[in-house]
Amino acid sequence: MAGQFPFDQDSFQWRDGERTILFGEGALAGAADTLADRGWERYELLTTRRALGGAPVALAEEAVAVHEVPPGAVPEIAARILAEVSVPTLVALGGGRVIDSAKAIAAVRGGRVCAIPTTLSGAEMTTIHRLPEGAQAPRLHRPELVIADPPEMTGQPEDEMRASAMNALAHGADSLYTPLANPVSRMAALRGAELIATALDADRADRDAAELALGSLLCAYALDSALFSLHHVICQTLVRVLGTPHAETNAAILPRALEALRDRTPAAIAALADSLGTTADEIGLRTEQLAGGRRHLADHGANIEDIDPALDTILERGELQMTPNPPDRSELERIIRSAW
Repeated sequence: MAGQFPFDQDSFQWRDGERTILFGEGALAGAADTLADRGWERYELLTTRRALGGAPVALAEEAVAVHEVPPGAVPEIAARILAEVSVPTLVALGGGRVIDSAKAIAAVRGGRVCAIPTTLSGAEMTTIHRLPEGAQAPRLHRPELVIADPPEMTGQPEDEMRASAMNALAHGADSLYTPLANPVSRMAALRGAELIATALDADRADRDAAELALGSLLCAYALDSALFSLHHVICQTLVRVLGTPHAETNAAILPRALEALRDRTPAAIAALADSLGTTADEIGLRTEQLAGGRRHLADHGANIEDIDPALDTILERGELQMTPNPPDRSELERIIRSAW
């Protein structure tokens, strides 16, 4: 295509204002040296046992303290760790829960965060997170340094990884039609969606991890710029009220949310469908295919009696108004029940 030129998407450094993204296979192995070279010598490490098990020993050995991030909601986790943190420089090694907890603490305490993602959550790219329970902050926090190692980001078991990829794809999809959408956010979202779909169409043995990881970063970048609406309002609320896993909830709802958006924002859905290699009429089925099959909220401990409290919360959220012709209670209930 005219105007294109070769670009190594497998390994690069991306300077974006105050933020730097270092992307490439082996980035985790050299993370301790990278931190030292960039003036991050004194830091506290937030991580999980699983993530730490695959990390270089030096990353924990050179930390002032290591905080294991337990399962649970970010406000409660961050509030607990907040009282233990003494150094304002934090390194977060893990998935979205770990990175969001570090962002929440930094928002309250000040300082900076380096994010080293081990999933496709996209948390490393956004200024979107909840605050520690009972705390306030002048502004939300975005990591200043991202060390993105594609094999580490895509190394979950296939079913879990595909659910995480649907969360990533949802970032790009939801960003396409908000009032804050712009040419850059739309280009990033559509390119990110294309990369995710292309990578997931390949067998795992032949999959390009860099393609999938870069798609996740681009979709999260778009979300951070244009913010979110219908899909994320539903999913965030269901996770909090129903207690369903974050990635699995996204994978269950995304096909149904895209179908609900088809007539509301036809140009955005048509462009997204084209990036996914399908048509707007087939976008729900195509998304299910990328997810590895249809996902069901009921498979993850959701109680159908909690739908009404979830609907109450969804309808109270101002972000829902970012959706063209926002759905009413009955339509929201149909979307959720169709994913049950």
